[in-house]
Amino acid sequence: MARIGVIGAGAFGTAMACVLRRSGHEVAIWAREPEVAAWINEDGLNPLYLRGVRLVPGIRAASDIGEAARGADFLLLAPPAQHMREVTARLRPFVKAGTPLVSCSKGIERGTCKLMSQVIAETLPGSPVAVQSGPSFANEVASDLPAAVTLACADAALGERLAQAIQNPRFLLYLSDDVIGAHLGGVLKNVLAIACGIATGMKLGANARAMLVARGLAETARLGIAMGARLETFLGLSGIGDIDLSCNSANSRNMSLGIALGEGRKLAEVLGERVTVQEGVHSAEGVAALARRHGVEMPIAEAVDRMLNHGAALEETIARLLAHPYPSEVDICQLAAR
Repeated sequence: MARIGVIGAGAFGTAMACVLRRSGHEVAIWAREPEVAAWINEDGLNPLYLRGVRLVPGIRAASDIGEAARGADFLLLAPPAQHMREVTARLRPFVKAGTPLVSCSKGIERGTCKLMSQVIAETLPGSPVAVQSGPSFANEVASDLPAAVTLACADAALGERLAQAIQNPRFLLYLSDDVIGAHLGGVLKNVLAIACGIATGMKLGANARAMLVARGLAETARLGIAMGARLETFLGLSGIGDIDLSCNSANSRNMSLGIALGEGRKLAEVLGERVTVQEGVHSAEGVAALARRHGVEMPIAEAVDRMLNHGAALEETIARLLAHPYPSEVDICQLAAR
């Protein structure tokens, strides 16, 4: 049995606390809101972020971040991506150098365009970082429905130890050393899910959604290869697996946001009704900036950025996107061969 601290009691952090308890560990979870910690401890529920799911008994919640982190064999980090820097900076007094960290947050830091592992390396230097990413709706994971994800770690031996600690027969981990690729798959799937949601809300049909998924995967791979990732990563769980889940289900927070926008609702109105974070809203800007920085053509991601962050009209932006030429279907393979 290990002692594991989960930092962030949103939907996915809470779900992973359930996974770790089922895997036989002592689990402490930090909740920013004291009432969430109280609900978990007293009722075995998290009605704010994971409504209707009874949690695995034995999870201990704390509103003091040091109480959750102190003495942990490793930490699983699941705050919203835009809070990762602030949260991990608060963790510094309680994390011993060398303590492994597993990032589950799927986003890019606004302003810096840094991936979560890069942010963590700056705030908690000396601690190795692994990235967990893949198709995993929180309510299904918490309910013990089968799932499989990627665990990417530059240190293969450490990745193996972490995977053995986390996984159980209903939650499987597949190992990779492609940290950048695992990161980008989780980031881009949120942006693409918004695009697919907009197409669905505008009633453009299943063909259009399939086009966005296929061409969105190509965009993801182009950016990833330009940043040093490997093509095969995007053909696995943290790539097409996560894209398929998020772009084909209204249970996806990002796709449901896109549906609302496609039906004519305003972004601020929709976000104002929700307590959960739609990471794709924040990530679209960063992805567009990375595409420009690396000279990568990403018309779908750039269209989402224009619609969300620059006031572009949906109909006009979709028309421009459909008019974009796609001369070759072998562009990913050509890039990979360079």
